[in-house]
This record gives sequence, structure tokens and C-alpha cells, in this order.
Amino acid sequence: MNIVKTVTLGIAALGITAPAAMAEWEPRKPVDFVIMAGTGGGADQIARFIQNVVQQKDMMNRPLIPNNRGGGSGAEALIWLNETNDPNHTILVTLNSFFATPIRQPELGIDISTFTPIALMAVDPFALWVNTKSEVDDFEEWIETVKAADGEYIVGGTGSGQEDSIVFAYLQNAYDIDLKYIPFSGGGEVASALAGEQIQATVNNPAEARGFYQSGDVKPLLVFSDEQMEEYPDVPTLKEKGEDFSYNNQRAVVGAPGMSDEAAKYYQDLFKEIFETEDWQTYMEREAMSPLWLTPEEQREYWQTQIKRHEELLASFE
Repeated sequence: MNIVKTVTLGIAALGITAPAAMAEWEPRKPVDFVIMAGTGGGADQIARFIQNVVQQKDMMNRPLIPNNRGGGSGAEALIWLNETNDPNHTILVTLNSFFATPIRQPELGIDISTFTPIALMAVDPFALWVNTKSEVDDFEEWIETVKAADGEYIVGGTGSGQEDSIVFAYLQNAYDIDLKYIPFSGGGEVASALAGEQIQATVNNPAEARGFYQSGDVKPLLVFSDEQMEEYPDVPTLKEKGEDFSYNNQRAVVGAPGMSDEAAKYYQDLFKEIFETEDWQTYMEREAMSPLWLTPEEQREYWQTQIKRHEELLASFE
């Protein structure tokens, strides 16, 4: 009797079907929880929040170990995941650089279609922020101030090709303005630099700016969502200013290329369970994120849509 038949008969003798036995895969060691950004930003905050929920609710038999690899606009994280020798124990917290960085850096040889869809948890809008000490009170005044600075108006972000730089590039093209862009290692550092008046404006997610907004250090002038946000009453959208543009950051988790079907199913079920917790639902509401859950097949379709959109956006800024 061959080994496969012996194993199958053994499973049957235990009253377990083969598919059920396969579904019982669990991590055998700590899971490398790679973060496609530096510390303090939105992706980092989300990863550590999820890690805490999993730990507090005892949802895994092995821990998630956060691993910040934000270098090269997320290229470091993509390479790390793409080349892992243990795809079943390596997952990645992504943002939109998951789409943009492989387009901007084709020499990386990264094909995101080979990655394993795990969970799309939410989408996160952006806002244009200035320091509250600024005399600028609305978007029109901001445009006038930037033009008057004649190329010396200083903004901050997380690097060329990152989400905030795409939004700033759109504004530069649409309004014929010139900005001096300073890169930082993460969204948290960007928000802190604005609060400390090291730079004059940022495009940050609500979560990244929340503490400084609550303390009165920064104020939003514009949001890049489809509709006005309840969190910022009377702050207009760019669409209301006549530009057909909105931009949201995906908050998602993907698996490494080559991850087994059993491991993928384990993580998909795990993150579905996390998504449905009151903790995550409350977190999304608090951080002004919009919930979005897609099946693995829908995630792959979403990837293709976003690749096409980022190709068009990046091409228009060249």
C-alpha cells in the first residue's frame, strides 16, 4: 500500500475527511508580519493594533511579529516577501505602494499577481493638512500661498511614488503649482514634522494626524474622499473644487508567493474573524476608515484595477 493511500485511510479511520484535515493547518512558528512602511504611520499602527487583538483574544497558536521594512517606497518589503524561504509564515501589511512601487521600479522584477490574497480590511482617505499657526484657512488660500512661494513651499511625505506624493503630484499638475517635497521614513514622522513646523503641509491619513488634530496642532483644509467626512465638518472634498479626483489607501494583508492553499485559507479565515470583531469595527470608525471586505477572487480583480489606475496616474506625472 502506498504512503498516500495509507495516510488517506488513516484519516478516514479517525472519522475526518481529507479536506477537513487539510483545513486544520496552523503556523508552526512565529509569523513574520511584514509592514510596508516605517514606524508610526497608518500601516504600522494597523499592524500593531491587529497584533494586539490577536494576542488579547488568543486567536493564534503562534504570535505575529511586526517587521517594518519600508525602504525604497516599500520595495524592501516586496523583495523580502517575494524572496522568503518560508511563504507559509510570511505575510505583508500593504498600502498603495503595493501597486505603485513595482510600476515605478520595474527592475525589482516584482509581479504582485503572484502574491497570495489574504484580506482587504478597509480603505483609508487622505486629507491636506497645515499647521494651525498657518494663516491659511482654506484650500484657495493654500493654492495662492504656494504660488507666491515660487517653488519654496515645503511639504513632507513618505517618499517618491508613495501615496502622498501621488496626491501632491496631482495637485501640482491640476493647479500649476511647484512644491518642495521632503521625504520622511513614515507617516507618523511626517505628521510630527508638520506639528513641529519643520514643513508647511502634508497629505496624511486621519489616523496618522489624529493626535495632532485633537491637540490643535494641525488642521485639514481638504479631503480626497468622494464625500465630505463626518470627522471634519465643513472641510470640502477636492471633487467639490471641480477636480474629478479622490484617493484612498488600501489597508490590506497579502501572503507570499508560493503560500500553500491550506495556509492561505488559515490566514483568510483568521483575518475575516479579526475583521468581524468589535475591536476592528470600532478601530475603523475611530480612525475614519471605510470598511471593505473582498473575497480572494475579488481582491485579485481589485489589484488589476488599481494597477491600471496607478499606471495612468504615474504616467500623467512624468
